[in-house]
Amino acid sequence: MLDSKPLLFPSAFPRIARRQLRTLQVNLGYRCNQSCVHCHVDAGPKRSEEMDAETMEAVLRYLAQGGVELLDITGGAPELNAVFRPLVIGARELGVHVMDRCNLTILDEPGQGDLADFLAAHSVEVIASLPCYLEENVDQQRGSGVFDASIRGLRALNARGYGDAEGGLALNLVYNPVGAALPPAQCALEADYKRELASRYGVRFNRLLTLANMPIRRFGSWLQSTRQFDSYLAMLKEAHQDANLDAVMCRDLISIDWQGFVYDCDFNQMLDLPLSVDQGERLHIRELASPDALAGRDIAVGDHCYGCTAGQGSSCGGALS
Repeated sequence: MLDSKPLLFPSAFPRIARRQLRTLQVNLGYRCNQSCVHCHVDAGPKRSEEMDAETMEAVLRYLAQGGVELLDITGGAPELNAVFRPLVIGARELGVHVMDRCNLTILDEPGQGDLADFLAAHSVEVIASLPCYLEENVDQQRGSGVFDASIRGLRALNARGYGDAEGGLALNLVYNPVGAALPPAQCALEADYKRELASRYGVRFNRLLTLANMPIRRFGSWLQSTRQFDSYLAMLKEAHQDANLDAVMCRDLISIDWQGFVYDCDFNQMLDLPLSVDQGERLHIRELASPDALAGRDIAVGDHCYGCTAGQGSSCGGALS
């Protein structure tokens, strides 16, 4: 597979700095039961990288310092890793809110029959990828049969109380464009999703989050193979909005990879662009200063960052404006 073009320095992307750390995003590894076209992690069934118990314990020790409000667990399919459940339990015991970035089909996998019950029992917020409410579009992006399995996963979560307007179990869906385009307006698309999923499948959810596709890893390779890389990057730059800079996720989030190394965000992690430290050395979570100490640091940026500031903006929490 082709590597996406370098998107690092020099870049005209504006300088931005950190605020108080609130979110710890932890990537448990790149093993996944799917191989999605838009995946910026290049995850799949053949990947074997995954976090070990020692590194997971280091994550919990960092959380125990206080200051971090949200643990955002991602992958791959993070639920495939043996440390996923101990990490969730440990974080919840510390009073940290936990978010699981779930691909829905994992609920259908052997050995995961009790996953929905586990998530509900620990009040884990579920962020579930579903790039369309139409079967053809989902299977085109994520593989044959994925849509049907996703609907089964959503129904399983609904049966545990996820997605109820008055309930405490949040179920949010994620939309990524199928091709080289920016996502449409989040509010209008959310209304379409709620109407179609309810009427066609009896499925309910809380919010829809729209994310732009990042021109890195697998999606970057697809852009190159279809000769759209330069035009897509130019579109992102042209659609940049300075107003989005204040809301980008990296201002109050850090990303930890499966080995425990620290990055400003998940996208920088995939580009091997670590969080900057005084001596330019790679920083491990065991060596990471308290959440208070990170405020004011410059964030490592590159041309890929335009994916977060283009149009309505894009982050792990959906549109910025």
